[in-house]
Amino acid sequence: MPSTTFLSSARIAALQQAERERFVVSHPQSLALARATQAHYLFGVPLHWMRDWPSPATLFVREAQDVTLQCADGLQYADFCLGDTGAMFGHSPPPLADAIARQASRGLTCMLPATNAVAVGEGLQRVFGLPFWQMALTASDANRFVLRWARAITRRPQLLVFDGCYHGAVDDTLVDLEPTTGRTLPRPSVLGQVHNHAAFTRVVPFNDLDALEAALAPGDVACLLAEPALTNFGLVPPEPGFWEAARALCRQHGALFVCDETHTISTALGGYARAHSLEPDFLVVGKAVAGGLPSAVYGFTTDMAERMAAAKEAAPEGHSGIGTTLSGNALTLAALEAALGHLHTEASYTHMLALARQLEQGLRERIARAGMPWTVTRLGARMELQFMPGTPRNAQDVREHAQAELEAFTHLFMLNRSVLLTPFHSMMLISPATRTGDVDRLLQVFDELLVVLAVD
Repeated sequence: MPSTTFLSSARIAALQQAERERFVVSHPQSLALARATQAHYLFGVPLHWMRDWPSPATLFVREAQDVTLQCADGLQYADFCLGDTGAMFGHSPPPLADAIARQASRGLTCMLPATNAVAVGEGLQRVFGLPFWQMALTASDANRFVLRWARAITRRPQLLVFDGCYHGAVDDTLVDLEPTTGRTLPRPSVLGQVHNHAAFTRVVPFNDLDALEAALAPGDVACLLAEPALTNFGLVPPEPGFWEAARALCRQHGALFVCDETHTISTALGGYARAHSLEPDFLVVGKAVAGGLPSAVYGFTTDMAERMAAAKEAAPEGHSGIGTTLSGNALTLAALEAALGHLHTEASYTHMLALARQLEQGLRERIARAGMPWTVTRLGARMELQFMPGTPRNAQDVREHAQAELEAFTHLFMLNRSVLLTPFHSMMLISPATRTGDVDRLLQVFDELLVVLAVD
């Protein structure tokens, strides 16, 4: 079987066009809804993310249950995208749906703590290991709040992130690394920029301890904000020993470590940081923490709590720029309590990790038999099919080897055969509701993909 390295762009484009035509024939209702929504929504719902999908129109969902989606045309899909981690525990798991329904009749938001606030705090400490917590609506908000806290308690201006990072819509992180000079540059795609965030954020390559130390050396970095592994620029895991050394460098230079586990929560119960003893100063978790209901939390150590209290006491009265009216609303607390008690469990992860290993093995065996120069990189229940010969070490590896045309074709080919992957980076996620039959279905369609790509 020939390597797809030698497939021409024209060949992939022809295959993609055939899949687009197949989608148009089988999805008339989604196409009609896509046209109708243009009268009400600019760039689609939600916003422009849907433009990243390679299908001719957005796939409109009628119902989602467990790991099965039903679209507007009545077609069903085995969902391995799972809302790009938001529905990591499956769609509307019964304990979560029941808790939300009960709370909906008792009040949604009061700008006051609900009676289960203590139980939620205890659950967060039990699952993630940190003693103190605060609430936000999204991980973007949580990261913004933590950056304010970090700068306030260290009295340092600089933020440090990794090239290829993703921390939501946080302005400070929407900067780029110029690879030849190592300079941090404003990202030209960001709309409405009036502040030069590149002046207060440094970017270094992931897995590069020398670059990390050089960025920390001036002693003006408030915190390193990082995912334990890059997840939005292709899945890029840390090299052995990287985080042990990185944590030591942060402590040596007085920089805090903020660990964004919004995606890497798929690693193990309590996330990557707890499983690998990273001991972050702050921990941010969004998306899946409340089972998919909009919610995020950030936790912190006792030392951080004391320094935060001192910083708040020293500041004059007024809005701190931290917190929103709906943060920690009653509906969110009900969802968090249910999720922490019924979804964030050893049983969930035992199932997820076992089935993820099975899927990884099946993909690897097929890739090897086909002689394709591809790899599969897995982090717990999350994995990616990467169209390159080995797991990338940093974002620049992804830039140099990724094949966007092939990624887009793979996504639409599998969607047209009732299997949904993420539309970017071919990410696959296993949930507690995923079954062996779902994995078998994915592997069957992957076999069909390999056959199509082998035909000249």
